[in-house]
Amino acid sequence: MEAKKQAIITALEDAGEPVRPGDIAAATGIDKAQVSKLMKKLQAEGKAHSPKRCFWAAGAGA
Repeated sequence: MEAKKQAIITALEDAGEPVRPGDIAAATGIDKAQVSKLMKKLQAEGKAHSPKRCFWAAGAGA
């Protein structure tokens, strides 16, 4: 699970802009539904945030 979280964080950082879960799934090879679940966990950990609906970015946000 931690490897998948790290892959998602790397994909977010590489994107350089907010992206959709489908874009993250395509970049990492992780199923889109699992990406969505992991994004909520990463958000709770302060490692990702949603600057606008249906988009995710790395970091804790504002």
